[in-house]
Amino acid sequence: MEGFKKFILRGNVVDLAVGVVIGAAFNSVVMSFVKSFFTPIITFISGNGRLSTLYFSIGNTKIAYGDFINALISFLIVAVVIYFFVVLPMNKLQELSQSGKTIDPTTKHCPYCISEIPIKAIKCPACTSVLKESKK
Repeated sequence: MEGFKKFILRGNVVDLAVGVVIGAAFNSVVMSFVKSFFTPIITFISGNGRLSTLYFSIGNTKIAYGDFINALISFLIVAVVIYFFVVLPMNKLQELSQSGKTIDPTTKHCPYCISEIPIKAIKCPACTSVLKESKK
């Protein structure tokens, strides 16, 4: 049970759970927006009272496409929002972090004892070896 507790409380699992809950809530908002805004516009253009009743017939078979149009519009809105508010900012952050200035090192390793010493050190404090002069 202890391993399961560690797994659940790990940051990635909690972040994923929060993302799923927020994504579901956002999807509900988008679906409501499409039903309240886009559906009336489409029904006004088509002249039909309800989008969900739109269909066409092939022989004796009715093919309803109104609900599919609602779902398609909802998907496109979610995809656009995710692209512009998640993907583009993340790409920009990655680009900035990769093209950023390199940070000058503040330490170096002693070639004799491999201990970490200040970059300007001339003598190693650990092994007292005399090092080559620092360029800085």
